[in-house]
Amino acid sequence: MSELVIVDHPMVKDSLTHLRCKDASRTDFRRHSDRICEFLFYEAVADLQLRDVEVETPLETTQGQKLSDEVVIVPVLRSGLALLPAALKFLPKSRVGFVGFERDEVTAEARRYYWKLPSISPTDVVIITDPMLATGGTSEHVIEAVQETHPGRMIFVSVIAAPEGVERIQNRFPDVKIYTAALDDHLNAQKYIVPGLGDYGDRYFGTE
Repeated sequence: MSELVIVDHPMVKDSLTHLRCKDASRTDFRRHSDRICEFLFYEAVADLQLRDVEVETPLETTQGQKLSDEVVIVPVLRSGLALLPAALKFLPKSRVGFVGFERDEVTAEARRYYWKLPSISPTDVVIITDPMLATGGTSEHVIEAVQETHPGRMIFVSVIAAPEGVERIQNRFPDVKIYTAALDDHLNAQKYIVPGLGDYGDRYFGTE
């Protein structure tokens, strides 16, 4: 079963409370979302591989280390874009792909409408971003499709997750490590995360 990492830093907990508040302004929502995403990526990249290098300081030559892993960031449109600034802040040379899925509000099933990925090699690390891991249906489709490109490994980053979605991903993809700021209680009858924070994309992009 894949590992679930809950990033419960005090600053993350504080910002998450702001995100949950239905009266949070768009400015506050974005600011606290960006803060949480930076903490999430700080943890998500902790296992990236390093290579030894020589570096010239003002005084002498010494040994150092640089990242050796090549990373591909794949935001799930559109709310996954909210995590992209944090990803590029830590990994500015990363290649970026985009996948678009639309949820049917009746069946809660995901339908793919956009797919544009860079070339992916067996040594690449792919980080998929989607702030809400609810049923896991969209995430399952994305991970399954990315697997066909044969990356070295995959990481999934979300802000809030439901137990149902986590279980679905863990059972289907035991090698995919999941990072999230909170594991919420359950999904309601409409398949929304409870207590959750509403529609992430609408609140972040102002399309309520």
